[in-house]
Amino acid sequence: MKASDILASIGVIILLAAFGLNLYKKLPAESKVYSILNFIGAGICCFASWLISFYPFVVLEGIWAFVAMLSLFNVPRGTSVGNE
Repeated sequence: MKASDILASIGVIILLAAFGLNLYKKLPAESKVYSILNFIGAGICCFASWLISFYPFVVLEGIWAFVAMLSLFNVPRGTSVGNE
């Protein structure tokens, strides 16, 4: 097994763990942990895809990691104050 295979497997496991925990209501999508798991998992998958020069997934996982990182700095969803 190559390093890229090992890295990709680790990244996918992290992403699927976050997804499964959210699906079974053990980890809310609004939580920092969920965003951190998505950022780390997608970042690892992005790097593994870059190692094998599979650029469509470099773009996909890079954007996924970037959006997850942005969510760490934003106000949690559902807490905005609207005009009344």
